[in-house]
Amino acid sequence: MRDFVTCFSENAVNVSHSSISCSSYSNNACISPSNVAPSTQNSVSSVYKVILSTLKQILVTVTWCRSHSNQGLAITFNHEDPPPFRLNTNSRFFRKKKGTKILEPFSSDSSKVEILWDLSNAKYESGPEPVQGFHLVIIIDSEIGLVLGDTAEETVLLSKKLNFRSTGLAAAKVSLLSRTEHCSGSTLYSTKAQFCDTGTWHDVMIRCSVEKENEGLFKSPVLCVCIDKKTVIRVKRLQWNFRGNQTLFVDGLLVDLLWDVHDWFFTPSSSSSSSSGYAVFMFRTRSGMDSRLWLEEKNAQKDKDRVEFSLLIYACKTA
Repeated sequence: MRDFVTCFSENAVNVSHSSISCSSYSNNACISPSNVAPSTQNSVSSVYKVILSTLKQILVTVTWCRSHSNQGLAITFNHEDPPPFRLNTNSRFFRKKKGTKILEPFSSDSSKVEILWDLSNAKYESGPEPVQGFHLVIIIDSEIGLVLGDTAEETVLLSKKLNFRSTGLAAAKVSLLSRTEHCSGSTLYSTKAQFCDTGTWHDVMIRCSVEKENEGLFKSPVLCVCIDKKTVIRVKRLQWNFRGNQTLFVDGLLVDLLWDVHDWFFTPSSSSSSSSGYAVFMFRTRSGMDSRLWLEEKNAQKDKDRVEFSLLIYACKTA
């Protein structure tokens, strides 16, 4: 009997914790060119679904951004109520890098939100999102709605402040729905992704390079996608195959990878001369029983408890 991966797609790629199989590229190590600097992240946006003890659901979008002259944080909520919260290098809040803010709702039936943050000792890598030494806590209707960062001591102090232990009130249930990353620079991009709450973190690298074909008679651009330093997708003659999709199996999940690099080769007339436009890469999880990439909304609503995740990458080639 054929296994599930083979039955679903002849070209599916299976990614496990330790290795990558079911692919003609599985034995090829993904080597990053040493003479090409990776692209730089300009902004990162994460969308979280918060379910309170009252079963009320709220979408919270956290965006970190950085440019040559500005650095900031923005938090928005579904339907813009309560109002959005923003920090940037030009505001007194960001210069403090530590504080609290209460967002009063516009209407009586909306949620009251309190935000606590401490970025005074935050450490960053190449992107705008801090990686350690910080915390960001969002309290919604007196429940801990979202906690980001690694300074756990602040969370303990917060629970005592709100007297959670005496009331027995549990923290809200949180799920990460999507992550969007904007980057610019070369055609080499790397990031990390966790495709489900219980899954492991994977190294993801996307690169476009020019390679020789037919014993070096001519050259053509090739797109390579690597997970955990193994090549899982290799698209030749990219200027003709600038749009497409491929199925992956990651940590037991079905993941669709869709790419669109049209603007890398055919720059819109309205774009800047210093930029060749954005390429878009999307990793999206779905159920193995779904036979189509995109379900009609009425069918997608059948399983409301299922949490799907998407990673969207906008890559601008400026070099």
